[in-house]
Formats: sequence, structure tokens, C-alpha cells
Amino acid sequence: MNSQQPTPSEPEREREPEEGGSPVGRRLLLGMLGLGALGVAAAPTLQRGLESFLGGAADKDPTGLTGLLPNGGGFRYYSVTSSVPHKNADDYRLTIDGLVDHPTTYTLSDLRALPQTRLVRDVQCVTGWRVPHTPFEGVRLSRLLDAAGVRSSAGAVRFKCFDGTYTESLTLSQARRADVLVALRMQDKDLSHSHGGPVRLYVAPMYFYKSAKWLSGITVTSDVRPGYWEDRGYDVDAWVGRSNGRDDEAT
Repeated sequence: MNSQQPTPSEPEREREPEEGGSPVGRRLLLGMLGLGALGVAAAPTLQRGLESFLGGAADKDPTGLTGLLPNGGGFRYYSVTSSVPHKNADDYRLTIDGLVDHPTTYTLSDLRALPQTRLVRDVQCVTGWRVPHTPFEGVRLSRLLDAAGVRSSAGAVRFKCFDGTYTESLTLSQARRADVLVALRMQDKDLSHSHGGPVRLYVAPMYFYKSAKWLSGITVTSDVRPGYWEDRGYDVDAWVGRSNGRDDEAT
């Protein structure tokens, strides 16, 4: 016996399938937008946490493998020693000696009281990574050299660090450039220990290994003495894009 199928009422009628897949529901769309906004809001906190973790881990990593890990700020953490002592405003000292008339020792407060210069440049590492538009602030090295009274026999400047191992050098004319700083701040914050604080050298136009971290001594000499990495094959004159066999864009 044949039976007649009822005609579906208006709300029960099948809808034609829409092209391009199933539509996104309003609740799902709002949820996705909410998660995106949460991610944007949380990103700075997560980045700071990652930088802090990697910085602390690198300080206790004798293998140096932590330096292979990138972080949200784009920097990698390098140290040539297994550990570096921490310095602060109470115990930090920077000495200037050698071929000068007035050997001087600066505290962190002394350096902060001097006129500060702010530079915004790209940071370029010889290993290839680059961090664009990075602010550094500090005292021009030329100001400290002038105050010390550099003798006529001088031709270079040697830098020592309180890690007890790292050294660097510049010619006197390089050291007097306006874009060479004894830096106290980076990225608009006081230099953290992992970034070489409380004081580091910053040589803007050269590869970043010239910007010695944990700066403790500036000695004026007659000739350039190769630094830590130059003794291991890197160029002494480390201009970005014109040394070490690299063609990076100049900073």
C-alpha cells in the first residue's frame, strides 16, 4: 500500500548547500577574535618572560648551547665563560688608564650623571641574525677619553670585561666616533645582566662582537691588540657589510 509522504513545512525544508564550505558561526567567530586579541595583549609579557628565562639559563650554561636558541626580542645570548659575576650600582667600577694624563675610575652613578646620547640602529651579528631599530643610550666614549687626557703617543683603545676573559680593541679614531658609546641602556631599559649590563660597549657601525659586554676597563695603548674573537679568526676592523666575508646591509 502506497502512502503519501507529507510535504515539509517551511522551517523543515532543506537549505541549498553553500559554496566554499560550512559557514562560520557567530559564536565561533567571536571566540576566534577574542583569542587573537588575548594573544596580542599577552605577547609582550610572554616575550619578556622568554627573554628572562633564556638570559638566566645562558648565565648558567657552560656549553653555550643556550645561545643557539632565538628569543622574542631577536637576540641570542653569548658568553665565552661558564659564568659571569653580577654587578650593580654598589660595586660596579669602570677604570680608564694607559696612555692618559688622568687615570680615572667611574661608578655607575658617575656615568649616569654625564650627558647621555641615544642612538637607534640595527644590531647585526656576524653569525647572521639582525635586530632592527634597537635603541642604545649612554656616554660617548670620546667624552671619557677627552676627560682622561689621551697622550700624543696613543693610537688605540683596549677594552676589558669583568667576565675575566673577553677583550676588544678599536683604533683611536674609531673610538672617537660619535656612534660609539659606553652604553647604560638598551631598548629603553637599563642594561640587564644577560645583555652585558650594567655597562657595555656599543660600536654601532661594526658587527656586534665588537660591542663588548660587562665592560670594566678602558686602556689607551699605542697599537691595536686583537681581541678575543680576533685571536680566533674574526676581522679586527669589523665594519658591517665590509668585513668577515659578509655583505650585510650597513647599520
